[in-house]
Amino acid sequence: MSMSQYPSDAAPDARGTGLLRLMADPRTPVFVTVYAGGRRRYGYWQPYDARTGRGGCYVALPTAVCDRLYDTGRITLGEPLVDPTKTTYRVRPARTPAPPARAQVAPVRIPEAPVRASAQRLAA
Repeated sequence: MSMSQYPSDAAPDARGTGLLRLMADPRTPVFVTVYAGGRRRYGYWQPYDARTGRGGCYVALPTAVCDRLYDTGRITLGEPLVDPTKTTYRVRPARTPAPPARAQVAPVRIPEAPVRASAQRLAA
């Protein structure tokens, strides 16, 4: 899939960070649909919340910000689901290697105590 280029390859802004947080939530699966003409649409289903009276709708995410996250390797696409006119991918944050639990330190070698000359004479 070919993504468009941006004038700035800067790190994601606050909006991108918020999208990464949303994509990392397992309760909110995010998908990208790529249509036959190349148009992309990122989004997720927002369930209805009876307490607030909101939701029950499809929420589109800003394509330019999501494409920038993809171009910089911050998100990955899952296996494609192919239809005649579109292809849909699950979107997830890219995994980053976990830092080591403890810093590795080179072992310290303690030199042996030097043998005194007087001790060598007694042994001889």
